[in-house]
Amino acid sequence: MNWYLAKIVFQIVCGNGHHIAQFDEQLRLIQADTKQQAFEKAAVVGKSEEDSFFNIHQQPVHWTFVNISELYRMEELLDGAEIFSKIKEVEDGEGYRQLIHNKAMLISSNQHNEILTLA
Repeated sequence: MNWYLAKIVFQIVCGNGHHIAQFDEQLRLIQADTKQQAFEKAAVVGKSEEDSFFNIHQQPVHWTFVNISELYRMEELLDGAEIFSKIKEVEDGEGYRQLIHNKAMLISSNQHNEILTLA
């Protein structure tokens, strides 16, 4: 078995859909024998996580699976290997830096959930 990193893309539509197009890109670990099997498993995950619900404004929200946009075989898991990177632009740079420092303090003081639990 091999590990693959799959980018699963969902489109999010709120209300009547007359808003800026919104997409959620998720990086998921997939275990499979072949790249084709990993692609198929990732697509099953995407389809199974489609959802519809009402937001706090009682507008319908639909999460629809779009497709798998990237799939990489992980040769080996290396200590410190980059898995995800995102450039973030914010209005309040100092406020964002403080938020990051506060989160780091919670982690280092064991006041942060360190185990990823799956629902």
